[in-house]
Amino acid sequence: MTPPSRPTIDDIAREAGVSTGTVSRVLNGHSTVAERTRTHVMDVIARLGYSPDPAARHLSWRTGHTLGVSLDRDDPMLHPYQVLFRRALDSHTAPLGVQVIDLRADLTRLTRLPSAVLVMHAIDRDPRLDYLREQGVPAVLIGHHPEFSWVAPDDEGGAHLATTQLVQAGHRRLAYLGHGASQVAHDRERGFLQAARAVGAQTTVIGSDFTVLGGYRAVRRAWETGTRFTGLFAQSDESAAGAVAALEDLGLRVPQDVSVVGFDGLPELPVHVRLTTVAQDIPRIAATAITLVQEAIAGLPPRGESIPVTLIPGATVAPPGGSS
Repeated sequence: MTPPSRPTIDDIAREAGVSTGTVSRVLNGHSTVAERTRTHVMDVIARLGYSPDPAARHLSWRTGHTLGVSLDRDDPMLHPYQVLFRRALDSHTAPLGVQVIDLRADLTRLTRLPSAVLVMHAIDRDPRLDYLREQGVPAVLIGHHPEFSWVAPDDEGGAHLATTQLVQAGHRRLAYLGHGASQVAHDRERGFLQAARAVGAQTTVIGSDFTVLGGYRAVRRAWETGTRFTGLFAQSDESAAGAVAALEDLGLRVPQDVSVVGFDGLPELPVHVRLTTVAQDIPRIAATAITLVQEAIAGLPPRGESIPVTLIPGATVAPPGGSS
């Protein structure tokens, strides 16, 4: 007698009247599924007697498969964020026998593409995405995109949160330290401007990259050429650290003369004061990225997930003039 076949995710989705992507998100415990839908899918899973097949979970990740991480051409491989992200990524890929390799922005020069690619710092009409689609290689963004699976911290909401911290301290002359063509830079600048303009604050944008040196040079040059502000939001913790150093070299006190807020929540920075920052959940972003890659390899429809951020108070924000 032939034993009954095991129910599959497709069976669960068909019985529950939802997509296979929704079933996958329920099984992986994602918070993006409505509680009513989650309960309904779990009831169907229990009724059909479904249990995940451990072998199936690793089917798309056989030993020898590779996962590429494609960096922007201006993004240093030893950037502290990249180091933390890779560490979190490796903790999930190593047990699966998957090799993670660093890729530069120009993927067309590769003689052989990896099994799937994580694309960092994508820009509008990013040629990497078009090329990967042409080559049939699954791609997942650390960022967001309407046509590909993606995961990202809440960049815009986090920037709004950081700027609100400055606004609530009483600052009305605000500067944003950052610039660039990437989605990250656009979203963080947009969140800053929305929060600042909501209270009629005076705003200026100081062009800088994500690095300590870039932040230092940009702030020093801006101040020496007459740009004035009492509160500054930097698009990264590193550029915030550079801003603090520049301000102090100019004879200003942080936060008594100028308050500074960063973004990323990096654990170690070249700054002597504890930075007020918006922290992103890097381990959760990496774990979600792996789930999305597995889904993309399995042919599931693309989806996106925004990961909440948290404001971490430090010692670099005070009312204008240092009053209490």
